[in-house]
Amino acid sequence: MFDLPALQQAIRDFGFDGWLLYDFRGTNPLAKRVLGLSETTILSRRWFYWIPAIGQPLKLVHRIEAGALDHLPGEKQVYLRWDELEWGIAALIRGAGRIAMEYSARNAIPYISRVDAGTIELVRSYGVTVESSGDLVQLFEATWSDAQWQMHLQAGEHTDTAYDRAWAFIVERVRSAGSVRETEVQAVIMDHFREHGLTTYHPPIVGVNEHSGDPHYEPLPGKDGVIRSGDFVLIDLWAKLDRPGAVYSDLTWTAFVGAEVPARSITSRAAWSTCQPCSTSRAAKAWRTRAMPASRAAATILKMSVYRAGTSRPTKQVQVRSL
Repeated sequence: MFDLPALQQAIRDFGFDGWLLYDFRGTNPLAKRVLGLSETTILSRRWFYWIPAIGQPLKLVHRIEAGALDHLPGEKQVYLRWDELEWGIAALIRGAGRIAMEYSARNAIPYISRVDAGTIELVRSYGVTVESSGDLVQLFEATWSDAQWQMHLQAGEHTDTAYDRAWAFIVERVRSAGSVRETEVQAVIMDHFREHGLTTYHPPIVGVNEHSGDPHYEPLPGKDGVIRSGDFVLIDLWAKLDRPGAVYSDLTWTAFVGAEVPARSITSRAAWSTCQPCSTSRAAKAWRTRAMPASRAAATILKMSVYRAGTSRPTKQVQVRSL
């Protein structure tokens, strides 16, 4: 919800003269969210919204989409030609010295760096200093509401039970048929998501053995791996409730398919941190050809799966079930 007094107080607290929000064809989703614009609305012309530290906001919109920001407070200026756009920007920030935009010096934080370099150059040409709006975004876009926290917890419950279903499915298929394909496990997880009202932008990753250490691996029909007894399996999944404002739950678990987890797969931080750098393909090939001890190859693959999961600690290991 757009809260002008809170925004202006934060702008003053961080020492800015104002916050210049800008978007072109959806390139700045942060600006859209801060201003309460629908994520599905894609405007075809550039717009600017100036929130000064003190005083009323100002709008700059194209004649074709003159009503784009009508839900927001402030005086509106309409442009048509390119020179009218530039004059309009100069008028918005006249008298300002230090302003915030979705910019990150040296692109250090790409999630914040949403305004293109040409627009930053244009704004700076009017004598202002442009600095990152990251701290403001953190307050007004990256902070969850109580409702979002509750939706995240609910999503976490369902993503957690997705593993119970996936592990049980692997056990049943390996017992009854001797094997199961990665894409079959993936489909079971997607069914679980649908049944519990979850949505996701991409199906989960199910990777067996060397596939578990490939950061960009994606199981595809006809090209996916086969899971059998004695294999190491990684499942990386993420989903959120199919509701407005919902937040994702993102989990990664690994498992060994067998009656007892072998010593080669019980790898501590100390063990895998001593592994020499090695690509997944090299580790997998060395394992298959016995050119590398199985324990080292497994440790190398596990190390990569840990990095892939984005944590400095080993991913959880679970014994699926006695087969």
